[in-house]
Amino acid sequence: MKKVRENFKFSVLYMPMEALGTMWLQARLYILVGLMFAILYGILVGIGYYLQITGLTFYLFIVGIAAAFVLIQYVIGPKIVEWSMRIKYVNEQEYPRLHQMVAELSERAGLPNKPKVGISQLPIPNAFAFGRTKRGSRVCVTKGLLDLLSEDELKAVLGHEISHIKHRDVAVITMLSVIPMICYMIYVSFLWGGMGRRDRDSGGAIAIGVLALVVYFITNLLVMYGSRIREYYADQGSAELGNQPHHLATALYKLTVSSARTPRNALKQTEGMKAFFINDPSRAMFEVRELKDIDIDMSGTIDQSELMMLSTKKISLKTTDKLIEVLSTHPNVVKRIKHLASLTMN
Repeated sequence: MKKVRENFKFSVLYMPMEALGTMWLQARLYILVGLMFAILYGILVGIGYYLQITGLTFYLFIVGIAAAFVLIQYVIGPKIVEWSMRIKYVNEQEYPRLHQMVAELSERAGLPNKPKVGISQLPIPNAFAFGRTKRGSRVCVTKGLLDLLSEDELKAVLGHEISHIKHRDVAVITMLSVIPMICYMIYVSFLWGGMGRRDRDSGGAIAIGVLALVVYFITNLLVMYGSRIREYYADQGSAELGNQPHHLATALYKLTVSSARTPRNALKQTEGMKAFFINDPSRAMFEVRELKDIDIDMSGTIDQSELMMLSTKKISLKTTDKLIEVLSTHPNVVKRIKHLASLTMN
């Protein structure tokens, strides 16, 4: 037994930092999923106690309605994304190098087939991936992205998106988003729908409705936290697929600067879609000033030496920036690049 413990200590101490980072990201996600479903369980048990329900009818009803919404989203979701993102799928003759990069990265990621490749007509440079399953996945870029990035930077971005597919991120976030949906349904049912109240003055039903609304906001914040974890995980996944971290760091830098220069009316067109993107365009104005401090030689890129220098610096965000990050589906871009710097050291 003593020998087993010693071997375990040795394996942890000498495990590559990249592997430890992956384990920590996965652990946080598992804890988050467990916490979310524990919250849901607690709410349903409390409601059951209040309504004096001993059977499973109420619970099955609430979960069934939420599952129906998720199923509808699962079925029609890709079509909604295609329409809202103004996607045109392109063949290998039109964009041979783009198809080749997607094919190479997909093979390295172990995907069962190459995702469909599309070009979005949105007016900002960005990239995204979506789809119901690994087999039915899509990878899309905007025309502006192809003009903005070098080949290595584009490949790093595509690696990030393919990592989302590899990790089944769409399914994970969809599963997490069921919890706020159920909480909102409970809030509407008890506070406005009259469920569980014999008269309009029933304080217990009002209390449950208010509590459900509070938990709805809390679980929404937790879903956004889960989304931010997935972004870190996909950044790391891009490096695991053979892309240099400083290429992805430069791509994030360029995307932030470009978004900060984009007219506000163009950014408003993408407001409801930013959760899909590799970065949050609406936060670019706040983040671009901090990013320029990283580009020491003012070359418009973040090279390996600049990334290594960042790895020794402590990142301290202003209170405003911390609040903005909490309310976003994406991590602060400087923190993301700091994370990429830690991958460069491995």
